[in-house]
Amino acid sequence: MSEEGEAGLSRRSLLRATGDTLLVAGAVGGALGLYGRDGDEESVTANVGYTDRIERGALASAATEVLRRYAFDAATVRLPEAAMSSLRRRPGVEYVEPELTMHALGPGGCRSAHRGAGETDCLPWGIDRTDADLAHEQGYTGSGADVAVVDTGIDASHPDLPNLGEGKGIVDSGGDEPWDDDMGHGTHCAGIVGADGSIEGVVPDATLHAVKVLDSRGAGSTSDIAAGIEWVADQEYDVCSLSLGSGRRSRVVAEACQYAHERGVLVVAAAGNSGPCSDCVGYPAAEEEVIAVSATSDDDTLARFSSTGPEVEVAAPGESVYSTTPDGHAKKSGTSMACPHVSGLGGLLAAEGQDAETARETVGESAENIGLDDTESGAGLLDVAAAVGLDSEDDGTGTC
Repeated sequence: MSEEGEAGLSRRSLLRATGDTLLVAGAVGGALGLYGRDGDEESVTANVGYTDRIERGALASAATEVLRRYAFDAATVRLPEAAMSSLRRRPGVEYVEPELTMHALGPGGCRSAHRGAGETDCLPWGIDRTDADLAHEQGYTGSGADVAVVDTGIDASHPDLPNLGEGKGIVDSGGDEPWDDDMGHGTHCAGIVGADGSIEGVVPDATLHAVKVLDSRGAGSTSDIAAGIEWVADQEYDVCSLSLGSGRRSRVVAEACQYAHERGVLVVAAAGNSGPCSDCVGYPAAEEEVIAVSATSDDDTLARFSSTGPEVEVAAPGESVYSTTPDGHAKKSGTSMACPHVSGLGGLLAAEGQDAETARETVGESAENIGLDDTESGAGLLDVAAAVGLDSEDDGTGTC
């Protein structure tokens, strides 16, 4: 976590005014406003935050259409573009931010190594290096935990992902399940969390929940992401895993993370793939309520692409990580791959009875010092065995 500066502002606060576009961490994406026509007047989609001083009727009267209301004090609306400035000035309106379209091209540094699902077992190096396999040997497998992967969905038929629970298609896949994965990014992240088959994830006995907020192109919107996080909170799941990020702060996504945090959900997010760089952790990872995760290589160095900054709380394996894909398995790289390792440990600690705040402390206190700067790895490298009180090893490269 960052400390307050001399001017009384943390970098988390300063970053709120900076940035670029929202994109899947492990990807390069762009942002476009959602513009349309409402009669002869150009209209836009915007997210509006408000206090209880503004009546819902007043908001509705200012908007052409109210598209979505959240359990927290925000709504997504369409309104004439010219009305945005006047709406910002209304009493009780905290912010009016334009909706963004996010587009992901895929994980950075991707190196495919496809194998048919169900072939010869192997031990992914990230599971070995974090000693999750040692925890499994002692019966720590995450049974009873619920981990939500908010992403492109999860392949509903993958044989290595048998423990899928209820899911939500904020963006409909058009498949047998509305939350099915039609891109692959979410399935890869899900396997790191909880694969149970020819490979194992961090918590092979946890229940995984797909929350599809990105479409087949890896494209989504701030309102869809916020709605997905809100849904996770309302289900009272243990962990919300967010392998997505942005250099630009979205207030509605930030408030959704706060909403989840207040309801006891451990929120984990990828730090971003802007590296090599300094002080470049994106959002929502930079939010106070979120664990920001950087990525390491198999030699315990910082992954070349990993974002860094004082918001980083812990590092995890993120380069050439072997996991599930809709057509089998593959190696992919990105902080998108580091994040679900931490989400898996969050689920494991929840299964052992720890609440979100205690689990967050345990993640940091049990991390292994690998000699990186605090801004690069936070408390250190994720150590699953140490987190549950087991002796851990200092190396491990797995077999895949």
